Amino acid sequence: MTVETEPTPGPGSATVQVRAQLSLSTTAARNLATTTKSKPQMQEITSRWLLKMLPWVQVSAGTYRVNRRLSYAPGRGRVSFTKTGSSVTVIAPSLAEVPALRGFEDQDVLAEMARRFVQRDFAPGDVLVQEGEPIQEVFLIAHGKVDRIGTGKYGEKTELGPLADGDHLGDEAVTDGGGTWPYTVKAATPGVAMALAWPVLQELIERSPALREQLLGFAADAAQAQNEHGEARIDLAAGEQGEYQLPDAFVDYELRPREYELSVAQTVLKVHTRVADLYNKPMNQTEEQLRLTIEALRERQEHEIINNPEFGLLSNADFDQRIQTRTGAPTPDDLDELLSMRRDTDYLFAHPRAIAAFQRECNRAGVYPETAVILGKQRPAWRGIPIFSCNKIQVSPQGTTSFIAMRVGEDNQGVVGLTQVGIPDEVEPGLNVRFMGIDEKAIASYLVSTYYSAAVLVPDAIGVLENVEIAIAGS
Repeated sequence: MTVETEPTPGPGSATVQVRAQLSLSTTAARNLATTTKSKPQMQEITSRWLLKMLPWVQVSAGTYRVNRRLSYAPGRGRVSFTKTGSSVTVIAPSLAEVPALRGFEDQDVLAEMARRFVQRDFAPGDVLVQEGEPIQEVFLIAHGKVDRIGTGKYGEKTELGPLADGDHLGDEAVTDGGGTWPYTVKAATPGVAMALAWPVLQELIERSPALREQLLGFAADAAQAQNEHGEARIDLAAGEQGEYQLPDAFVDYELRPREYELSVAQTVLKVHTRVADLYNKPMNQTEEQLRLTIEALRERQEHEIINNPEFGLLSNADFDQRIQTRTGAPTPDDLDELLSMRRDTDYLFAHPRAIAAFQRECNRAGVYPETAVILGKQRPAWRGIPIFSCNKIQVSPQGTTSFIAMRVGEDNQGVVGLTQVGIPDEVEPGLNVRFMGIDEKAIASYLVSTYYSAAVLVPDAIGVLENVEIAIAGS
């Protein structure tokens, strides 16, 4: 049916025709219809590959002790610095990260030593030390990257790897009694080094009996019979013929092994009883609130396992197991070197943008990463080792991040996750929900907790490729 209206007066007037509605509109019909709904969605949820791939160890007593063989060689740490304008100073307590000063507690001596370091700025191509020259200074790299260049068996130049922020060199002369530089150190980027002359160090040693005793003790430990990893050697005999005296041996242990206590992530979920009672069709409101809360706790759990300063994997990776990229972007050569640092590597983890940067470098080099099927999904792989994305590995404001390589499992002396299964009111392994009651405002409270930690059983179980640049060249 068509309804005609009066013509509109004025020039160009026309008759407007309005068609009458012949059926029920969709807007009105929706008042009688049931809407099909999705469950509440949450953008924060990620694949959480780290939690899936870690083997989890039951920690019944809440504490996990890692026993190791006695080691004479302390690991190398990173020295820290402060910068005021263009002036750089050494943070005195961080000097105890140098192996020769590990455990030294005289802060006055460390402060005096820190003041004696002299700042030296360098530009790309500058030579800091020359191979074969006497070691006359200790160097701390405050900022920038330097390359160590050695001489091969047939006189060719060999790359021994870069050093970057917080690294140090020259302190090995404490045990060698002087010696010469075994390599040349050349600057790869602009930066700042802090230098301490040997005469200044000798003066401090003469003035401080405590420092002299510390260095003598370090030299004595270095002289102890030990294997290539610094562990107390087990004397053995092999290949001998006839009757001979067998050597005596025993396996010495660390006197103060490290213990990991389970950490906890918690929150209190509040749900009004009116909501829980009346609005439960087609989905239970309390269950959906708990589901999303548990997802957030699991995301935080993975973040803590990566970044926690006490037990996080990045914080607990031994500094001898950290390497720098040679050119900035993650190349196949960098990952090959990272994999070569341990007898077995099960997994690689990196930020998604770092994986994309690695694949760009593979394309540039004309090589193509493999793929591996893990839990029914294809993942990129390198040398047969799957690479998992993990956005908990942070990207710095300067656009740098890290690759983590790890060996896993107790039987393989690797990395293990720690949890306790069977706790009261458990809804998932190591996670429970406990009803806390209803307050005077009719709001029900639930305590949601998850217990976890991670342990690195031996230092070479985990390695880190640091200062990975993810920006596209020329952008």
